[in-house]
Amino acid sequence: VLALTVALRTLNCFLVQTSFVPDEYWQSLEVAHRMVFKYPSRNNYGYLTWEWANGLRGYSYPLIFASIYKALQLLAKDDVQLLIWVPRLAQAVLAAFADVKLYSLVRHLENAETAKCVYFCQLCSWFTWYSCTRTLTNTMETLLTIFALSYYPIKGSKMGSSCKYLALIALAIVIRPTAVIPWIPLVFSHFLQEQRKADLILHNCIPVGLVTVGTSLIIDRVFFGEWVLVQLNFLKFNVLQNLGTFYGSHPWHWYFTQGLPVILGTHLPFFIHGCVLAPKRYHIFLMAVIWTVLVYSMLSHKEFRFIYPVLPFCMFFCGYSLKHLKAWKKSAASFLLLSNLLPALYTGLIHQRGSLDVMSHIQQLCNTSYQSQAFVFIMMPCHSTPFYSHVHCPLKMRFLQCPPDLTGNESYIDEADVFYSNPLGWLKKEFYNDTLLPSHLIFFNVLEQEISSFLALRGYEKTATVFHTHVPQGRVGSHIYVYRKKTEMNH
Repeated sequence: VLALTVALRTLNCFLVQTSFVPDEYWQSLEVAHRMVFKYPSRNNYGYLTWEWANGLRGYSYPLIFASIYKALQLLAKDDVQLLIWVPRLAQAVLAAFADVKLYSLVRHLENAETAKCVYFCQLCSWFTWYSCTRTLTNTMETLLTIFALSYYPIKGSKMGSSCKYLALIALAIVIRPTAVIPWIPLVFSHFLQEQRKADLILHNCIPVGLVTVGTSLIIDRVFFGEWVLVQLNFLKFNVLQNLGTFYGSHPWHWYFTQGLPVILGTHLPFFIHGCVLAPKRYHIFLMAVIWTVLVYSMLSHKEFRFIYPVLPFCMFFCGYSLKHLKAWKKSAASFLLLSNLLPALYTGLIHQRGSLDVMSHIQQLCNTSYQSQAFVFIMMPCHSTPFYSHVHCPLKMRFLQCPPDLTGNESYIDEADVFYSNPLGWLKKEFYNDTLLPSHLIFFNVLEQEISSFLALRGYEKTATVFHTHVPQGRVGSHIYVYRKKTEMNH
């Protein structure tokens, strides 16, 4: 089963060539690149976003990728393509192990037939396919949740190990503090059932907590150069100050009406059916799902990926439903597979692929003698594309900044918003002298009309058009244009 799953997830990895959210690069690979690769003229090349300047993120997760990068560097194999794909392949292998863990857990709790059904539901979930090989903290949080679940002492389980499951939860919390949410009802339920409550706290919770928080503190001390309790800062920012709204807000019911139905897709009726059928001892899993969705519903900034960690719990119920469909089982399975295939392939291969494809145009500048004069300016909504982790040469690059204001200034507008309010005026003011002009401009097609006079006057010509999405919205266009300054190449 493992070999087959690893092969499948490896294929999965290569069939996902689109971008999902900026965090996939900016909070993991970009940071890892900065940790490993130094360049004489620039101390480190890799960009740290405002979250790092304010100690909201910890180095424990990027350290995994930094280790991969370091290994590639020592082997003199730090080619840009390997830097892009090896971390994702590592994530894919981990995802395969998690799938197999889920299978063996259900086999242990129920029987081989139910386990196969759950495993099948997990493998054909379009959202899992879309997310499980990405270098997102949410992905790691989900995988660790599956591993922890396989050691959770549920009634009738002989594999339960308090120490192991608590250690895995603690690790997940270090990587992403919100990982604690789905586990609150589960740990609480375990505590109520546990006869030796004092032992659980003294011999398991406290030592595990101290070791993981201690390790995380030391790792962050090394890289920040000072003591930082990242988890506390994260909580303060996202929950107490609710500054996540800076990135958009949704109505309270969004996860119930859109979030969960979308990530479950055609699994939804099976999930509901499975919840009705499942024996009482699995109600705690359902509790975890409902509780998590309720907690996230209270925060105004909402994203699909935030509830990804409850998807494995949902798959348990979907599989339970599938197994009990008896005569309809084959047709139901075919329906699940076919209905998930299209969204998985579309979102993995087509939707939002431009921001990754355009990086190969930037990479080409690394191989020319002209590298030292090149200056790439990405005029897109900020963090639209990856950065040095996908270029891996000390090219001069710039993008529009958009850190939130942490000083409480009411009239604050970030650079990207200032730019979009008057692109032409901004460009003229910013590049008032021809010597300051970038050699390459990269932007979405929706901007072309507005800045066409600037492009013509400054001698830029279009050298590439890259497809991005069929559903352009606002500042994001259907295509990305690469413009190059003519005079540069003619010398």
